[in-house]
Amino acid sequence: MQRQGVIATYIMASSRNGTLYLGVTGNLWRRVRQHKQGVFEGFSKTYGCKRLVWYETFQLMTTAIQREKTMKGWPRAWKLNVIEAMNPEWRDLHDERWGIDLDDSSSGLLGQTAR
Repeated sequence: MQRQGVIATYIMASSRNGTLYLGVTGNLWRRVRQHKQGVFEGFSKTYGCKRLVWYETFQLMTTAIQREKTMKGWPRAWKLNVIEAMNPEWRDLHDERWGIDLDDSSSGLLGQTAR
């Protein structure tokens, strides 16, 4: 069984209070897996952003993209506040929900849903 695509704006971190990567995706589980495996060259791979620390799900990709654009304009302190409101221990939400077996194909999602 394949995991459902979940539209989301998300934040990956290198460590607690470390480097942050803010993104948007149509399949949260798959995209986080790609970050963890270093599939694509770029910022998140270079800085080791492999921990999912915050996300918000949406019904529409256009809404998720707008949220990403808005949040990218925020000061770092605001992003830290959003992370700590949802995840004060900076746990890896992907590993907590789906486990660390990146080839597992069971389905599910835990998180915050908007609009």
